[in-house]
Amino acid sequence: MQHLDPELLSLLALDDGVGTDSEREHLRRCTACRTEYEELRRTVSVARTQPPQTLQAPGPQVWAAIHRELGLAETLAEDPLGGNVRDIRSAPPPRPGTAGGRRPRRARPLWLLAAAAALVLVLGIGWIVSRQAAAPPAPLAVATLEPLKQFTTTGSAEVLPTGGNQRELVVRLSADEAHGYQEVWLIKPDLSGLVSLGVLESTTGTFAIPPGLNLADYPIVDVSDEPLDGKPAHSGVSIVRGKLDV
Repeated sequence: MQHLDPELLSLLALDDGVGTDSEREHLRRCTACRTEYEELRRTVSVARTQPPQTLQAPGPQVWAAIHRELGLAETLAEDPLGGNVRDIRSAPPPRPGTAGGRRPRRARPLWLLAAAAALVLVLGIGWIVSRQAAAPPAPLAVATLEPLKQFTTTGSAEVLPTGGNQRELVVRLSADEAHGYQEVWLIKPDLSGLVSLGVLESTTGTFAIPPGLNLADYPIVDVSDEPLDGKPAHSGVSIVRGKLDV
């Protein structure tokens, strides 16, 4: 019986969706291939369940063996995990077996297991890095928005960096109680000056903060109820208000 190639078994252990229908059927019926597959699968499972901080990068000899066995190009000789394989990749390859011209099935899984663990390590590190890259930036300032007068809406506001010296204000409200439309403002503590950031069309909105605006001078976040009268000034009716902790 022609057994499955060890490289294919390694790929199947990492992702059982690879291979053809006939190869997967062979794996189901062949005890020898199935045993080797299960060993590889257990190693991959252990590698995937270990906390990232407990995993250790494999030595450069692992990539040297992979490079040699797969016959990869010279440009791929460097260890992708940072090891130096120049001094060991020229080491003599494992001696082939003599039974039917095939190498012993237990000789190659040693480095295949290590390769599987190394791949899982790389994927795990990539997942951690992508998660960190996708994490939102820490707010520069935050405010709790409390209702005024006849309103019951509550909310929050936070200032976030957007690159360079740019900032944005993110406003979140529990409800929209405006009789007209909601407008977001930054106001001086003594109410002597105010800057309109724009219209809040729902309960959540993001607004660019004008460059150079000192939030210490305009720390009050205000959401007003504006009538449809075409007047740009503040209506004097505020739904919520709060102070940024700048």
